[in-house]
Amino acid sequence: MKIIMLGAPGAGKGTQAKMIAEKYSIPHISTGDIFRANIKNGTELGKKAKSYMDKGQLVPDELTLDLIMDRFKQDDCKNGYVLDGFPRTIPQAEALDTALKAKGEKVDFAIDVDVPDENIVKRMGGRRACVGCGATYHVVYSPTKVEGVCDKCGEELIVRDDDKPETVLNRLEVYHNQTQPLIDYYNEQGILKSVDGTVDMKDVFNAIVDILGA
Repeated sequence: MKIIMLGAPGAGKGTQAKMIAEKYSIPHISTGDIFRANIKNGTELGKKAKSYMDKGQLVPDELTLDLIMDRFKQDDCKNGYVLDGFPRTIPQAEALDTALKAKGEKVDFAIDVDVPDENIVKRMGGRRACVGCGATYHVVYSPTKVEGVCDKCGEELIVRDDDKPETVLNRLEVYHNQTQPLIDYYNEQGILKSVDGTVDMKDVFNAIVDILGA
């Protein structure tokens, strides 16, 4: 079962990907994890990726795809995987399809965790991070015992730049411009499945399981 997760930043697709991976005993593959593992292990592909990242540049699509296809060769992918964070654009999706087709494979499901922008701004704006130990909280969903103070180390909590409304809106704009077209792309292939990401996390997961089958 080869699954691609789609959804805006903050929609909760990463959380759902981990739960899917656990239930179906398939790996949750994120591009960030692949980059880190290859860099840590000093692979040739990792060295190439690091040379771009050290300059603050994006890793080119071709190299990212090479890293992903290399990851798919590992034993834990024999029954499938959940791909999170790639593809982000139509050219990436087309390149992935072409690479899979060359191996006689294809994506089975593209699951879109659908959450309106205003919910995401509210959700991410409520996040708080500890300046001391890095623990994260949410003013509504995971509050601290004392407001503004970390439960673990007692240090002050802050709103990270990434979670400030203006940053979130910018990220959403990039998402709508670049990644939203993937919804249409996978819909045309007949493999897109959309779930309501505004409901409770467990209900979102149950809806996904209904789609994938028990």
